[in-house]
Amino acid sequence: MRTLRRRAAALASAALLALSAGAAAADGGVLRIAMTAADVPSTTGMPNNGFEGMRFLGYPIFEPLIDWDLSRADVPAGLRPGLAEAWEVDPADPTRWIFRLRRGVTFHDGSTFDADAVIWNLERFFDESKAHFDTAGSAITRARNPLLKGWEKIDEHTVAITTKYPAHYFPNVICYLLIASPAQFEAVGADWNAFAAAPAGTGPFRVTKVTPRVSVTLARFDDYWNPERTPKLDGVELYPMPEATTRLAALRSGQVDWIEVPPPDAIPGLEAAGYDVVTNTYPHIWPYLLNVQEGSPFADVRVRQAANYAIDREGLATLLNGTAAPAAGLFPKGHPYFGAPAVEYGHDPEKAKALLAEAGYGPGNPLKARVMISTSGSGQMLPIPMNEFIQQNMAAVGIELQFEVVEWGTMLVGFRNPPGSPPTMGVDAINVSLVTSDVSYLWRYFHSKNASPVAFNWGHWKNPEFDALLDSVEAEFDQAKVDAAMVRAHEMVVAESPWLWIVHDLNPRAMSASVKGFVSAQSWFQDLTGVWIEN
Repeated sequence: MRTLRRRAAALASAALLALSAGAAAADGGVLRIAMTAADVPSTTGMPNNGFEGMRFLGYPIFEPLIDWDLSRADVPAGLRPGLAEAWEVDPADPTRWIFRLRRGVTFHDGSTFDADAVIWNLERFFDESKAHFDTAGSAITRARNPLLKGWEKIDEHTVAITTKYPAHYFPNVICYLLIASPAQFEAVGADWNAFAAAPAGTGPFRVTKVTPRVSVTLARFDDYWNPERTPKLDGVELYPMPEATTRLAALRSGQVDWIEVPPPDAIPGLEAAGYDVVTNTYPHIWPYLLNVQEGSPFADVRVRQAANYAIDREGLATLLNGTAAPAAGLFPKGHPYFGAPAVEYGHDPEKAKALLAEAGYGPGNPLKARVMISTSGSGQMLPIPMNEFIQQNMAAVGIELQFEVVEWGTMLVGFRNPPGSPPTMGVDAINVSLVTSDVSYLWRYFHSKNASPVAFNWGHWKNPEFDALLDSVEAEFDQAKVDAAMVRAHEMVVAESPWLWIVHDLNPRAMSASVKGFVSAQSWFQDLTGVWIEN
């Protein structure tokens, strides 16, 4: 990790400890953040706009049963108890998970969190017969939780959730389901649009004002159940600014204190002017998801491999001023699951041309492919210049890429629908950044039972040997056996290449020197409760 003039993320935890003793007198302030989103993420308790929506208008306001531990910068973010104090698999039924709920928790509207609230939220997302069923939120939640089957209230502080099949990684799935207040929903007229204007969760921040397409204002929730995480800030203001140059101008002019994804070429100037630019590794990949069905040029593994050899990943990382690392698979090299793939992709245009020739392509028969790309979005980095760079790489080996440029929200709808369906516009690939935080993603992205629209295997890749390998450890709680299978699975998916492995983002954000106490977690999500503004 390059530190530039950045507060080195690996030292952030120690710095926070050193500052905490004197922070009390300096607590407070309003943190103003410019997001990459084109619009304000939805505020109903299941934000749109991908994980940027979850980062700023999900977890800070609404909480899951199992939450993320974002307290450290030097280790990957893991899970911790959230609204559930404890959970376990039913010894008599490996598909039944028991959650023991936290007591003494209230929603922002003053109503009580209990088992009924959990059941109501599960019905919201998974039971279309209920009056409070949330169509928009359900589409997002079902894609992230494809194995959830049923639920039951055991008592006021205990619920059971049943999965379609045994899955040891279920905690890594349920952490994306957020809990909203049933009482507040009824109080605003049992309408999700009305709830979005006056939402209530249990998180450390509460929403005080929503101005669509302009901003959202948050305030500290003084009755938050965990006094150790009561925010130091008085509040947060969130602004959608999809253009990197607009975000940069807002930071330099003092309109905001913090921007997501600063332009790489502006980083030296920002540092020279006294701004902090913070980076850290996190579980991210910026790939092309390929349609491998019959009729697509990427149905041929030789074409997929050729396209991977065509990419100059080191050159792209240089273009991004060191804010990205070359990718060689779903996981980065050095990851415990990376293994030793039979195919290792470097920049090799001649090998790419040879593979294309084997597949029947050449000067007289050029390969043409259409790719959906976005103008901005959660984890998308700087998609327009990056895709133009990839387009040049591909042209050099005889692959002609044509782009369908859409807004981030449109891309997410396309990503949740199968190739060939109207939302995908007939493209052969989608450039959508994705998370790689745990083993569940090998199932979610590549197992054939999770082909879109069920879950996230967008291109409908199917390998019976791969499926059987994952099936053999899906219900396995012996971590050593799971780890061994994951290494082999990753080796297989790299060799077959249903995706183009391009780069891993290093999560850059720039902020005023007045922003104190931030710990850059190795996660898509960040904890704002320890941050304050120094006057």
